[in-house]
Amino acid sequence: MAADYDEVKPDVAESRNASLEALKEANSPDARSVVLELDEADTVDGVELPGADLSGEELIIHVIPQAHDEFTCASCFLVRHRTQIAREKNGHAYCIDCES
Repeated sequence: MAADYDEVKPDVAESRNASLEALKEANSPDARSVVLELDEADTVDGVELPGADLSGEELIIHVIPQAHDEFTCASCFLVRHRTQIAREKNGHAYCIDCES
């Protein structure tokens, strides 16, 4: 007798149906109510639209100076710890990631 390996085994099918029933009975929010909540959150002030004029806005960035035990890789321009130096050439340091 040939076996159909694609057929779902009875115990697996029963557990699928049982878990589906458990999900249906759970007190989860309705999908429509979740969408309504998301739509209401989108209409709150402070949402920037694409192409909005941001010329009056000011960006404040705190720049932390490079520490004495750090260097800037001449290849990727990331600030790394001195233990990450793979080689130095012509006064420029290169990190391990760029040299591998």
